[in-house]
Parts: sequence; structure tokens; C-alpha cells
Amino acid sequence: MRNGLIILPLLALLGCMPQQTPQALGTLERDRVSLTATANEIIEKISVQEGQTVHQGDELLTLSSISQRALVAKATAQQVQAQTQLTKLLNGERSEDVASAQANVENARVRLDNEEKQYRRIAELVARKLSSPAEKDNALAKRDEARASYNSALQTLKKLSAGYRAEDIEVARAELAAAKANLELEQHKLSELTITATRDGIVDSLPYHQGERVPVNGIVAIIAAETTPYARVYLPEPLVATYPVGSQVTVHVDGVAQPLQGKVRWISKESSFTTYRSMSASDRSRLVFLTKIDLPESASALPAGIPVQVDLDGQHE
Repeated sequence: MRNGLIILPLLALLGCMPQQTPQALGTLERDRVSLTATANEIIEKISVQEGQTVHQGDELLTLSSISQRALVAKATAQQVQAQTQLTKLLNGERSEDVASAQANVENARVRLDNEEKQYRRIAELVARKLSSPAEKDNALAKRDEARASYNSALQTLKKLSAGYRAEDIEVARAELAAAKANLELEQHKLSELTITATRDGIVDSLPYHQGERVPVNGIVAIIAAETTPYARVYLPEPLVATYPVGSQVTVHVDGVAQPLQGKVRWISKESSFTTYRSMSASDRSRLVFLTKIDLPESASALPAGIPVQVDLDGQHE
């Protein structure tokens, strides 16, 4: 009976004690931008240090560009070659070549006239029986040969005077366009050997040292963006429906006296643990969902990594 008298006051005291508010735990985070190497090259220079504030466009480090500069020089030469070929086709043949073709036509015409006259004379002699038919056949062959040479020279002159075919010129234009595009690509690759900040922030990590060779797509710099941090917490499964996206919640940050008002921005569609095919209510209650909560601008100076707690008392807007 005496023990019962002692237990009753203890139960009454426990009933008066406030119950601890359930909380979701996590840390402050900032957007992290990972910059990767575009080539398998050696780091020639590192221009920043970890923890340094940088702005968009600032140079962070440079990779060796010897090989890429050679490719740019080759692409430049190919473009010059393509441009020269197109110019040649557009300008047509040299005036000296056209003049030479004209002279060849004139010579062939004179020869044809002479052979034609010679054939007529011999034909008259044969008709008068003063020459043999064999001589007439020989004169006829020479005349026909002279006529063929004249026609050939005339066609050559026409070809040189008309210029190149339109199809050849279009091919040359296409080759020049391809050469220009290739040069632009190689120049772009050259510029990408200088790694620059893609947004304002703080250099969080430089995984490699000067003189090291980095693989293609290897992360060479990580920037923590200069934005207001957000709370990254794990929301228990039973409360996911209670705190939909847009809900206002109270966030406690270690080292900050006053709690902050945050807004649920995103909730993962999948739990952070692999689910079974059939789970009891008790099993499901152990699942948690990764959640991101935006904080007010007053938290912009807080560093990432600080532990946070989010009240889950069911009271939110």
C-alpha cells in the first residue's frame, strides 16, 4: 500500500511534464557546382585556393594546351586550303591559260585550212588522172586529222572560258563550311582547357595539384554557390502527407538562438531505404524521405554542414 502511495505522485508529475516535439534531423547545405576536365592533360597552373571567393568567369586553373594548339593550327591550315580552292573555282582559269588556248585554236584552224586546200588540189589531179588515188586518200586523212585537232582545241577554249561547273563550286563551298566549323570546334576545345567559375561562390575543393595529370571528366574543382543555404533533412514516412511541398516549418540551427521559418521545397518520391514488397504499418513508419527546406535570406551567412532540426508538431501553414 505504501508503494502505491509513492507511485501515484510520480505518475502525476510525469503527466505534467511537457512532451518533446518530434523533429526531423539533417544539415545545412548549399548548391555545389562540380567542374570537370575536358581533356586528359596535366594541370599547368592553379589560380585559386580552397575557401577563396570567386565570381562567374574567374579563372580557376589551366590544363596543358600544347596538343590542342597543334590541332587548332591544323584546322586553320585546312580552312585556308578550302578557302583558296573555292577562290580558284570562282575566279576561273588564268588569263594566260585562256590566251594559250586561243592560240592553239588559231594554229589548228590554219593547219585545217592548209590540209583542206591540199586535199582539193590532189582531188583535182586524181580527177585528171595526174595523181594516184592513194595520194588522195592520204590527203583526206591529214585533213580529217587537222579537223579533229581544231575541234579539240576549240572545246578546250570553251571549257576554259566558261569556268568551273556549278557543282564543283558548291562542293568547294561545303568543304570550306566544314573547315570553318572544325576550326571553331578546335578553338572551343582550346578555350575549355582554361577552367573558369560558372557561377559566384566559394572554392570548396581542388582535388588535384599542379603538375598532376587529370582524366577526362575528372572533377578538378568544386564551388559552393553563394546562395542562401537550405535545410536537408529526412522526413519520417508517417508525416510526409502532413508536410506537403509549400508547408511552413520551424527550423532550429545549432549555434543560432532564434529558430528560422522555412518552406518545404522538395520531397523525394522514393524513400531513403529499399522497401519490401509487403510492409506492415510498423515497418513503413521507419522509412524516411529526403526533404529540402528553403530558409530566409537571414540565413545566407551560415556555412554548410551545420546540424539542423525541424519541428514536426503538425502545426504549419
